Amino acid sequence: MATALITGGTSGIGHEFARQLAAKSYDLVLVARDKERLDKVAEELRTAFGVGVDVLPADLSDREQLANVATRLGDPDRPIDLLVNNAGFGVHSKILDADLGPQDVAIDVMIRGVMVLSNAAARAMRERHPKQTDKVGIINVGSTAGYVTMGAYSAIKAWVTVYTEGLANELSGSGVLATVLCPGWVHTEFHQRAGINASKIPRPMWLEADRLVREALVDYERGQVISIPTKRYKVLIWMARVAPRPMVRQVSKLFSSGRHSE
Repeated sequence: MATALITGGTSGIGHEFARQLAAKSYDLVLVARDKERLDKVAEELRTAFGVGVDVLPADLSDREQLANVATRLGDPDRPIDLLVNNAGFGVHSKILDADLGPQDVAIDVMIRGVMVLSNAAARAMRERHPKQTDKVGIINVGSTAGYVTMGAYSAIKAWVTVYTEGLANELSGSGVLATVLCPGWVHTEFHQRAGINASKIPRPMWLEADRLVREALVDYERGQVISIPTKRYKVLIWMARVAPRPMVRQVSKLFSSGRHSE
């Protein structure tokens, strides 16, 4: 039986990954900061799907705790077949804010965390699967925000996309896949926690987490490196790629001004 390790696996997109992978008979290792919530979600998944679920409490902004998760990924006696790097949060602060603390934490979790855990997982997986025979691998959760210019969050998610593309290049020819999922606005706790006013975002732009994850897993199993679920977001991101950058910056500025609750 395959095993998946999911960071941020107790809520939002991470929780939906856990549910859908459990339905595919994956055993799970869930990583999050809140031990009580981890235990509750783990028991729910065991009961609903009859799979094994381990919990690993960790704050990924803490380097020692991050290293513990990396060690679990590299354990040859308990191999991980799929890593989902989902842990993250909205960056409410502006680039020019005097307090860079929130941006420091965001970089630790969503850049350094992704890098350290992807490195540990990919090396262990490639050693077990040096040739293209099995579908094991990594899904890093990026964002369509990485294709526009909405502050530090966009910059961080752009890094996740490019990093995953580079990782896929290095893993080419092995049995290890690397996919970056780039969602748009998704109905989860994420946007509430980020202080984003949903009423400011056009209704057609919102996605449901179950569809997002379902399409992401199909793309991953096909070996697609960049997953942008739904036709409307594929079209929008294609436009962002080909549009003149001054236009992208101007549109991003308009969206940024309406993202946050007053």
